[in-house]
Amino acid sequence: MKATAIAHPNIALVKYWGKRHVDLNLPAAGSLSIALEGMSTRTTVEFASRFDQDMAFINDKIQTGPRLERLTRFVDRLRSLAQVDQRVHVRSVNDFPTAGGLASSASGCAALAAAGCAALGLEPTRDQLSVLARLGSASAARSVPGGYAEMLPGEQEDGTDSFAVPFASHSHWDLRCMIVLTTHGEKPLGSTEAMLRTADTSPYYDAWVQSVPRDIEVARQAILDRDLAALGEVAEHSCLKFHASAIAAKPGILYWNGLTVQLIHHVRRMRADGLPVFFTIDAGPHVKVFCEAPALAAVRAVIKSLPGVDEIIVARPGGGVVLVDEDTGRTRRAWIS
Repeated sequence: MKATAIAHPNIALVKYWGKRHVDLNLPAAGSLSIALEGMSTRTTVEFASRFDQDMAFINDKIQTGPRLERLTRFVDRLRSLAQVDQRVHVRSVNDFPTAGGLASSASGCAALAAAGCAALGLEPTRDQLSVLARLGSASAARSVPGGYAEMLPGEQEDGTDSFAVPFASHSHWDLRCMIVLTTHGEKPLGSTEAMLRTADTSPYYDAWVQSVPRDIEVARQAILDRDLAALGEVAEHSCLKFHASAIAAKPGILYWNGLTVQLIHHVRRMRADGLPVFFTIDAGPHVKVFCEAPALAAVRAVIKSLPGVDEIIVARPGGGVVLVDEDTGRTRRAWIS
């Protein structure tokens, strides 16, 4: 009753911001994302009768309080499906910063869902696994299929029709994403609390939600056409609209720092100078800069020249969650259909 899974974080190009059901992590609107190879979470899940309590370690640090409670609630759903009551030990390692606005919860919950199901002998389809991952983190649903994926908001109250579907494989378009770290440490306000405050108090929230479906249509077509200019236009607009709705909450939610703003201007100047590039920013201060592979060296050099920039993670489109053999590291299963 032990299994290991690896998943990649994903970056929403059309943003997810707002829930229609908090406990089930049902999004108020859809979203569209790209999984990022070059960052990953490796999670091992073991159930055993010899364990006397649930335990979890993230990057070798034992988890307590709300984080352990959240993980246990998620595992309880899997135990209920498998009709077992054994305690669980979870060990998860991220090879990129955790809880800092880089979607570690997405890759973490996708890997946890896949490894947990395998350890319990459950065999969900890709869509079913995406639903399960969503219960841990709404963005995790998109890390299950990987590649270029669309999150369906669904209509059912039980959430069974709210999952992520791929519309292009990770090899469809050879983009590069430069994650520019603008600070270190965890972000001061979690996404769920920030979303709820935005929905409750921001005068821009309803307009934001209503704008999402059209943005998804435009972004999907831009990806299928490999049109960087069109994708950049809709992605930047989605990013700024989501942050505008959060900033207008009461009290305002502002994840950016000074370097975040400088990088926005820097990317716009690069584009004006002829470099094909665009930015996006999730619920955190870090800036993600996209370009096609041939432009990577030139774009990276310009970004690196900006004072204050000292760490850049370079990623490419990645695949979905996979089960791996504990000893050899070889893939045991991939949810490709």
